[in-house]
Amino acid sequence: MHVSDLSFGSSQMFGALIVVCVGLVLAMSVRHFFYASLRRSLALYSWHTLFSIFYIAYIVNFGGDATMYYVNSLDSDLHFSFGTHAVIFFTSFLSDGFGLSFVGCSLFFQMFGFIGLMAFDASLREVTNNKTRGTRMLASLFVFLPSVSFWSSGLGKDSISFFAVGLALWASLGMRRRWWLLVISIIAMLLVRPHMAGILGLGLAGSFVLQQRVPMVQRLLFGGLAAASAVVLVPLGLDYAGVAESSGATDLIEYIEDRQVHNLTGGGAVDIANMNLPMQLFTYLFRPTIVEITDIFSIAAALDNLILLFLFIVGGWNLIMKPLPVHLLAHNRMFLWIYSAITWAVLAMTTANLGIALRQKWMFVPMLVFLLISVMGRPKLQNHSSMDRRIGCQI
Repeated sequence: MHVSDLSFGSSQMFGALIVVCVGLVLAMSVRHFFYASLRRSLALYSWHTLFSIFYIAYIVNFGGDATMYYVNSLDSDLHFSFGTHAVIFFTSFLSDGFGLSFVGCSLFFQMFGFIGLMAFDASLREVTNNKTRGTRMLASLFVFLPSVSFWSSGLGKDSISFFAVGLALWASLGMRRRWWLLVISIIAMLLVRPHMAGILGLGLAGSFVLQQRVPMVQRLLFGGLAAASAVVLVPLGLDYAGVAESSGATDLIEYIEDRQVHNLTGGGAVDIANMNLPMQLFTYLFRPTIVEITDIFSIAAALDNLILLFLFIVGGWNLIMKPLPVHLLAHNRMFLWIYSAITWAVLAMTTANLGIALRQKWMFVPMLVFLLISVMGRPKLQNHSSMDRRIGCQI
């Protein structure tokens, strides 16, 4: 069944309108948690909802996994398991339970992506609060990149995984207060992409063990808990990916080699089997480039990648020039670096289709954007009167 064959009657459209209104209430409610103004929150929700409509139109015209999720959710014989079946199982509560149409279900899923976008925006606003206007505008540019909202606004795994990454990033800025958000993040990622949940656990364990400023007792306690969660999550992720728990290094290498030729069809296919690791990393994150444009979709992707490449060049230069401890200690950045590095390497070595890369790279790119923007720009210059007042208060 194709999406265009589904019913889009007045009752279904009314249900979709109700979902949009619920999203508006959500936007006005969660803004305080992310320290956002009402105007900012509504702007982000409107922007994200607009791309959800674009995404629905894209699926109607070109097809996609979202169709399969919705149609299969109407089946009476459903069972739960991680990954695809988890999305179908959850969608069944919306489609079969509340009678929502494909449009209504898509708009509901986009609310997960919206919360992830709010968390991403809040993280960038916090780290650029004392920076110049140019740096703050660059941060906002990444929040409003079309590819961020397009891929996180539809029915499927991407909206939930972006929700998980956004919460993990926001939690890392105040881990002692927001540790429960990280728990929600790992659970959400576990439901749709267990292997990424395992990497989150590894990143968390590594960050506690390696950060010297954390007292030894806390490092052992929290590092042990995080390591224990990773021990549970990593085998689940490997099993989900098709690698048996008892597999050795040879089996893992064979799996990677098999993935390098998987999905090697279509316009977005690239042969990564004969590339070295640096080229694989570049291909995954920055292609298609502006010299590889073939249609309107590749134009949007290439422009996004060009902006991302600019950030990496400028941010990378600042990383080299500024003291290393600043990059590793503040905001629990060790966790962000470990998770981003492992995820980037694993996905770059196993993804042979740029179309898939465009969607899945937003499972870690928000963290890289945060890390690079945080070391860019200079603090705002304060006027003498405000400085005098502060000095007077200190005296």
